[in-house]
Amino acid sequence: MSSASTAAAFYASTISASQMTGAIPEDTEVNAHHAKGGKGYINPWPSFVDPVRWANFQAVIMRKVRGQGNSPKTTPPTVPIRKPNFLPTRETSTLRATWLGHACYYVEFPGGLRVLFDPVFTHRCSPFSWLGPARYTPAPCEISDIPIIDIVVISHNHYDHLSHPTILQIQEKHPNVQFFAPLGNKKWFTASGVHNATELDWWETKDLKLSKMDASKGSAGSTVVNDSSTDKDAAEITATIGCLPCQHMTARTPFDRMSTLWASWSVESGGKKVWFGGDTGYRSVPVESEGKDDYGEEYAHLPHCPAFKQIGDLRGPFDLGLIPIGAYQPRFFMSPMHANPFDSVNIFNDTKCKKAMGIHWGTWVLTEEDVLEPPRLLKEALKKKGLAETGVFDVCDIGDSREF
Repeated sequence: MSSASTAAAFYASTISASQMTGAIPEDTEVNAHHAKGGKGYINPWPSFVDPVRWANFQAVIMRKVRGQGNSPKTTPPTVPIRKPNFLPTRETSTLRATWLGHACYYVEFPGGLRVLFDPVFTHRCSPFSWLGPARYTPAPCEISDIPIIDIVVISHNHYDHLSHPTILQIQEKHPNVQFFAPLGNKKWFTASGVHNATELDWWETKDLKLSKMDASKGSAGSTVVNDSSTDKDAAEITATIGCLPCQHMTARTPFDRMSTLWASWSVESGGKKVWFGGDTGYRSVPVESEGKDDYGEEYAHLPHCPAFKQIGDLRGPFDLGLIPIGAYQPRFFMSPMHANPFDSVNIFNDTKCKKAMGIHWGTWVLTEEDVLEPPRLLKEALKKKGLAETGVFDVCDIGDSREF
């Protein structure tokens, strides 16, 4: 057995109430994001206007009739793909992040923690294997290629963020892995036969302790091995996982809309802290803004989501932000739930991330913008805010790793 497999097998986890919960907004106790009567969740801010409205559907239909809708071309070349180079053991002195496509990042923390965010390794992001958006860029690796996974963090239950086949593959390959998801999602994991899942509400925090198991005794779900190559691994790894707000929606069927919560997340371990935006909007832009600069003076009055500044003020700064930049056109329909790069740079500033990488693009055609437009607009947005176009908030090839 390889040293990487051994390192993974030697760790058992303990989850407890956090000893360092961090500050919480004053209005959190009223649970404003909980729908009345305990039936699901809402976005409690003026920045969110529900896009599921007849006026928006009419506008979408008329765009099609008038030939104004764009059908993005996915013929190569699109986003470059390279084979990931994962560290073979838990030893690393830096924070290292590898993009595995769309919203999925694999993060290797100093001290040994290994976290996988929003993994979807299926060809389609759909309840069906034969219908739904298909990848125009293949996954750069398989689950079996990832040597160590301690934690899987799920932002919400949409099919491009939560994949039943992928979760089962992870559970089989890494039986001691711990899953973290927002409220209402644990029952989905349990129904899937996955019992090591923890669900959290916004601003809730948990501590995770990974302890090296006694090789002579083993434990449930572990493989008993003897390999001296693990002696260099830390005897104990600690992490703090925080569930935080974002502006989005949920559903896996036509009948469960907004019945489970959506979230962004923070993970802190080894002296480094990461904020994972998952999938989020920032503002709600009206239909009449179509074709205009919705950050111009005419729309300067539109409210933006206050949660990101709260996150930055109360839980930041973060060494790395993983921030969505794609799936935003048509803007009047997608803006309440998906950030465009101009929103993304504002989110970056609000959350007080020192550096960031763009996610939620480059994998499936979900909306109308051209597939390579998000990174181009990101540079424009950074320049508009007086930030460097490279080295601060970047994108990378699928499968590429960056150190922070």
